[in-house]
Amino acid sequence: MTRVFEESLSLFKDKISDCIKTNKSISITTHIDCDGLTSGSIIAKALIREGARCTLRTSKEFNKNIVESFKTDSRDFHIITDLGGGFGKELNQTLDDNWIILDHHQISEEEKDNQNVINAWKYGIDGGSEICAGGMAYFAAKALNEKNSDLSAIAVVSALGDRQDQGEKKSLTGKNFEISNTAKGLGLLEIDLDLLLVGRETRPLPEALAFTSQPFIEGLTWNKETCLSVLNSSGIKLKEEGRWRVPAELNEEEKRLVIDAITKFSSDKNTTKIMSELIGYTYTFPREDKMSFLRDGREYSTMLNSCGRINRSGVGMAICMGDRNKVLTEGENILTNYRKIIKEYMNILSNEKWRISENENCIMVNGEDIVPETMTGTISSLIADSPKNTGKVIILRTRGEKNTIKFSSRKSFGCKSEINLSELMRTGAEKLDGIGGGHNAAAGAKITKDKLDEFLKYLEINVVNVSSTSNSQ
Repeated sequence: MTRVFEESLSLFKDKISDCIKTNKSISITTHIDCDGLTSGSIIAKALIREGARCTLRTSKEFNKNIVESFKTDSRDFHIITDLGGGFGKELNQTLDDNWIILDHHQISEEEKDNQNVINAWKYGIDGGSEICAGGMAYFAAKALNEKNSDLSAIAVVSALGDRQDQGEKKSLTGKNFEISNTAKGLGLLEIDLDLLLVGRETRPLPEALAFTSQPFIEGLTWNKETCLSVLNSSGIKLKEEGRWRVPAELNEEEKRLVIDAITKFSSDKNTTKIMSELIGYTYTFPREDKMSFLRDGREYSTMLNSCGRINRSGVGMAICMGDRNKVLTEGENILTNYRKIIKEYMNILSNEKWRISENENCIMVNGEDIVPETMTGTISSLIADSPKNTGKVIILRTRGEKNTIKFSSRKSFGCKSEINLSELMRTGAEKLDGIGGGHNAAAGAKITKDKLDEFLKYLEINVVNVSSTSNSQ
């Protein structure tokens, strides 16, 4: 950890300690996605343990209206997690020194000079792959009290939710690796090389194989009947006492049989590539019940994301903070509903061809009147995950509140474009009095509807043409 990072964390500790000593109330504002819910919950739990008076709320975005609302807020001090990039000057003007941002999205050089901004990029840490807001919140919580090391487990969920498992064989790297090792050392996390099947703890084996789209296996992916046939022929026992077995229940020999069966089915030049992508690191929470959505880190993150995306953030935060009673059943129901909704949106976008325009480098998707603005990130990520879109930049737009248009952009796997999507979205939106930002490979923007044509022209000049140049080199 760099000296500057340590100094920032020390500043956080001093500010919070002062709030507690003087009985000041603290507001935590966080984003609605998995990283937002986890980072906000980590800070809330750490503050509660210290006896602080605090409240936790979510917001789907951070803008000038939210900054203005702080003027009349009854709370004395504000912590903002997974949000707030680019608003340091406005927060200083509105709240003086009574605020802190904990974040990992790319920010300007000017923003890095603000001592109240505790952002990964400020300390030479890649916020796109080495740490997310949950990780930044974890280090802040740990600076407050070493006992908060146990919150490392939730920080691992945030990293997986933000797709930061980008190392070899889907491993965590950088500060995320450090955090996961802490959780592992405390007995809160198990890290293993295993089959990377979707729904390791919850889905029946044939379904788990069918819904695994990375890698995409021609003839198996999305085809449950063929998956059932292939697994049956492998000799694996698929049911136990009338109940479908799940991937996590397979022993080593059975896993080998699954691999052999898939290899025989896809006996072509892609077999080696498929096998290399099908085996990777899994993150299991041994203290959670077997066959629970919370036992596998990636499933846990999907549940939290579903809660935030369909306006049930409170359920997700309650789960993060330890509630395992009725609220967990509610979370499972939300996830089931969320998956159905996503499927509906994807089907409509696929069937209504006029909504999609593409060339060899870029795909523009019109999700207006179909995709809610809270779901743009989810849908753009799914489109980017499709094998047919490999190497392309994906840009999805939809209608937002108050006559606005929301954009979400993603670089798909294998995309060689040198465009920094965070800079692209922020620069373009700000030119038109909007807001934007994010990461190199995943970013968003919001503009007013009357500026749509201008923004689309900006994207055509700065994405479609530039992408063509970059990818052809």
